[in-house]
Amino acid sequence: MRNSVLSITLAAITLSYSCAQSTENKVDTPVNTPYSAELMIDELQTPWGFVFLGKNELLITEKSGELIHYKDGNKTKVKNVPEVYARGQGGLLDIELHPDFKNNGWIYISYASQEGEGKGGHTALMRCKLKDNSLSHKELLYKASPNTTKGQHFGSRIEFDNDGYLYLSIGERGARDENPQDITRDGGKIYRFYDDGRIPGDNPFTGKKNAKTAIYSYGHRNPQGLAIHPETGEIWENEHGPRGGDEINIIKAGANYGWPLVTYGINYSGTSITDKTEMEGMTQPIHYWVPSIAPSGMAFVTTDTYKGWKGSILVGSLKFQYMERLQMEGDKVVKREKLLSDLGRVRDIKEGPDGLIYVAVEGKGIYKLVPSP
Repeated sequence: MRNSVLSITLAAITLSYSCAQSTENKVDTPVNTPYSAELMIDELQTPWGFVFLGKNELLITEKSGELIHYKDGNKTKVKNVPEVYARGQGGLLDIELHPDFKNNGWIYISYASQEGEGKGGHTALMRCKLKDNSLSHKELLYKASPNTTKGQHFGSRIEFDNDGYLYLSIGERGARDENPQDITRDGGKIYRFYDDGRIPGDNPFTGKKNAKTAIYSYGHRNPQGLAIHPETGEIWENEHGPRGGDEINIIKAGANYGWPLVTYGINYSGTSITDKTEMEGMTQPIHYWVPSIAPSGMAFVTTDTYKGWKGSILVGSLKFQYMERLQMEGDKVVKREKLLSDLGRVRDIKEGPDGLIYVAVEGKGIYKLVPSP
């Protein structure tokens, strides 16, 4: 493995605005603060998600379908990984550990799968265990349907809340007029399960005719960030808008987040999707981006290691190739900082067991963010 240290000047863009206000036409005020980003794990292509098994031990998903086991400087490929539908944005996606992983060993993986009805693929959720560098005890917990050969909007992130419920995000699979507003169809949803894949009886659409009762919220486009708020225990989500209108939402039971009936974005061609940015009965984002940054992984900062960062949200930008820090007051964004400028497409972000921030960057690897002395 090759270690290197890249000195990064983190240019800060400071903006103030009210809840759910766009960042368009705001004046950037740069503040230069030196940090360093140490390349901890190199030669990764599309590290979609990663988790810490220990201080110097990680599992890393490569979108191509490989699961990498990193331990004490060595990388090995895990065997018996589920077959993935590697098309467009689909492949091996997120990975998460059970809250009681140390005792039960359960690992959760989301991925694009060809199993089930129709040609193509759709997002699936599996749990498994790691034994002798091979996945064992594999259980398919959920498989969205029907399959489609479209290559976009699989989602997908996995998160547990403080009560042990498991949340899964799935994108609308490029069928914006069919899936996100229809609770009888998969796609464009956040799902909630027990840890073994059973569907809780108090999910909001239990008892609704033909409803997919795993659905917890709907009206989403392509959710690629999920994180639990360290104080409130709420699940927060970010998702890709079209051309403009990327969002951060607080996920509520049964809430409709509006896509595509309301949006702050437009079609990629420049034409209008709708003239509505809000509608009765639909939940507004707490923040949206215009222009789009293409948000990916997100994490709350709970450590005191970085002065002034505690309580902030970190979000990766695929489009502009940086990491953004959103300073919060309650559920309002009061300041933005652009970090790790031009480092690459930031795919996932985690706070490690050592209190440092780790960042997965496409075509490079996983960096450790270290404050300068």
